[in-house]
Amino acid sequence: MRLHLLLLLALCGSGSTSGALSYGLGGSWRIRSGNRSLELLGTVPGSVHTALFQQGLIQDPYYGFNDLNYRWISLDNWTYSKEFKIPFDISKWQVINLVFEGVDTVSEILLNNVTIGKTDNMFNKYEQCSFSWDWGPSFPTQGIWKDVRIEAYNICHLNDFTFVPMYVRRTQVWNLEIQTFFDVISPIPVGGQVIIAIPELKIQQTNNITLQPGARIVELSVKIKKNTPVETWWPHGHGNQTGYNMKILFKLDKDLTIERSAKVYFRTVELMEEPIKGSHGLSFYFKINGIPIFLKGSNWIPADSFQDRVTSDLLRLLLQSVVDANMNVLRVWGGGIYEQDEFYELCDELGIMVWQDFMFACALYPNEQGFMDSVAAEVAHQVRRLKSHPSIIIWSGNNENEEALMMNWYGIKLVDLPVYIKDYVALYVSNIRAVVFSGDKSRPFVTSSPSNGAKSVAEGWVSQNPHSRFFGDVHFYDYGSDCWNWKIFPKARFVSEYGYQSWPSFSTLETVSSEKDWFYKSKFSIHRQHHEHGNYEMLYQAGLHFKLPQSSDPLRTFKDTIYITQVMQAQCVKTETEFYLRSRSEIVNGKGHTMGAMYWQLNDIWQAPSWSSLEFGGKWKMLHYFARNFFAPLLPVGFEDQDIFYIYGVSDFHTESKVKLTVRIHSWSSLKPLCSTVTNPLVIKAGEAVSLYKEPVYKLLKRCGNCTRQSCVVSFYLSMDRGHQSPTNYHFLSSLKDAVGLLKPHITASISQQHGTFVFALETSAVAPFVWLDVGSIPGRFSDNGFLMTEKKQTVLFYPWKPTSKNELKRSFRVTSLTDIY
Repeated sequence: MRLHLLLLLALCGSGSTSGALSYGLGGSWRIRSGNRSLELLGTVPGSVHTALFQQGLIQDPYYGFNDLNYRWISLDNWTYSKEFKIPFDISKWQVINLVFEGVDTVSEILLNNVTIGKTDNMFNKYEQCSFSWDWGPSFPTQGIWKDVRIEAYNICHLNDFTFVPMYVRRTQVWNLEIQTFFDVISPIPVGGQVIIAIPELKIQQTNNITLQPGARIVELSVKIKKNTPVETWWPHGHGNQTGYNMKILFKLDKDLTIERSAKVYFRTVELMEEPIKGSHGLSFYFKINGIPIFLKGSNWIPADSFQDRVTSDLLRLLLQSVVDANMNVLRVWGGGIYEQDEFYELCDELGIMVWQDFMFACALYPNEQGFMDSVAAEVAHQVRRLKSHPSIIIWSGNNENEEALMMNWYGIKLVDLPVYIKDYVALYVSNIRAVVFSGDKSRPFVTSSPSNGAKSVAEGWVSQNPHSRFFGDVHFYDYGSDCWNWKIFPKARFVSEYGYQSWPSFSTLETVSSEKDWFYKSKFSIHRQHHEHGNYEMLYQAGLHFKLPQSSDPLRTFKDTIYITQVMQAQCVKTETEFYLRSRSEIVNGKGHTMGAMYWQLNDIWQAPSWSSLEFGGKWKMLHYFARNFFAPLLPVGFEDQDIFYIYGVSDFHTESKVKLTVRIHSWSSLKPLCSTVTNPLVIKAGEAVSLYKEPVYKLLKRCGNCTRQSCVVSFYLSMDRGHQSPTNYHFLSSLKDAVGLLKPHITASISQQHGTFVFALETSAVAPFVWLDVGSIPGRFSDNGFLMTEKKQTVLFYPWKPTSKNELKRSFRVTSLTDIY
């Protein structure tokens, strides 16, 4: 790709000025194909694909098979060009820089037909998954994907500034460490003062500084007095996300003033890897502000193949959905991109912790010096850009590359393995880790995910078994075993990837397909599935416990199949996640103390089957509604072991909870519970999981009207004196395809409106499992969905994301339950 700029006019004059000017070159550019057969206008920031689409030269790239049809775009060379006039007198400025914040990816930059630069790294300032993954299309984009501008300055220029608060435990005070990066072009030193102000903490500090000519880093420190009431930043669900406004003002020689402002948050983070009583391994958990925190959340991928289409509104919608589902963490996965500043700002604001991978994934990388230098520059830039964000709690060198190397994914000969290990250590330890710690000592670093953490370090940075249950974090996938059997899941220290696939809703698929595509074995359905055997595996897993759709209407069968894949996914991930949640406080055969559950994946990059809980555009799948319940701060978890039914209580609260447990048995054939038991007050310690209830299944069934496993279902919830109640959970005593007495319910809904929220008053004629409320393409979410309806009446709220009317909702509303598809 070529970036061709033509400077038409440079205004001349005499004299000079202080300060700095910036002139944006975004907006309209001309784009030309390699053989000049196409020439069009495009927008910067942007990409070739989006420019072609906006000009009507191609369809929506995501429609049908266009990821194949439009491969010619990525295979061609493209030239971006712009003619411009500098609207200021360049003779008054000593330095004029042309700044590209992001170029995708290999390019040559010319100004007035003179080559002035080249790029080969889209993650540096001047995507792996762009080439497809098992959940996304292949759209290797080209373009100027971030801001481009001209900067002019005299005397000196503040190129960047960053900061991080450090808590000194010995003295119990906060030190705010600030780094400022200057380009000093004055031939003599530049003196002056810097004034740092944080008004809410009554801080104003003045320092005298002298800037020597050249590239200079000025390090400043603000020591916050011990008696200053600093409020710390907490993850969502654990406290407030308090931040303080800071201003930095430089008053320099020749009346030069430079001012910057930022939000400062105070928090500490520690990765605890220490011996555990009853186990030969080490723990792996995070302390935030000295408190152990169970990390519950998901993995983030790019929200669109075309980053210029990722708007502020979309980012806020997706991240708000994270906290609305009671999550507190996202892992920014190493096969995507370093997200834009606004992503991290929103995570700070919302209390979403970020596990930040560097952008290396599932591959062996070269060790040539040029590549290593490029990586070092990339990492230094990203650390400097991001380290001020309290949301980022850990840096990780790569995704799955330690596992790939040591599990020999690529068929390396044993005799050659030491060479590959040496190269691995050189890249991720000697290079990336060293650069990280030279720029940021405030948070931990692990070389890979999964990894054995301290154990991998002790083994020379790569472990013989990188997904040990006794150390570090693991990734776990198993599509062949029964996901209702909790014994298949790893009782590991921390699980940072796991999951099951489902299809997105019909209203999402409908926008990129046509009627000929709407059946499960269509060419479209096969093409959209990028995970080998994925469509089969979904139906296999669903068929273990549910009857599969059998309608004579192909479209009805397709819609019902979509529904049953979402039911399967939600129930599988629920079972697995609840196993990890209840494993946090126990050690069994040396395994346990699980302190993190981050399912794969949160969001989608296009409209296709995947592991996501949010569809492309943000619509909630059934799994996301389930996550809202299983990630609740107080939760009862039910399971069986050797025909004994157990209920654990799981708490994320910082203080102990006194609760009562209510257990009810329902017959599938009746809306009246057969029996109900309420326990005496029970105690769940802060942040722990504890066994609250234990009863042989046969006794439970016998005392409740001689139920059988096939004819009854168990529901249960926790309540506290202060009125807090957990979600109502349930436990199936048999596969639902074997359920006896399960009727086809008639479910009606009356809709009313209250201050922008819509109230759905539901009424059912029979017990209804997996009740799914859908309003088609109307953007918004329900307060609950996919639920087990055991009472005649239930009220559910709908929160629209855009203005809508009651009549629009009525026209679009559909309700489905499990027996509707039989």
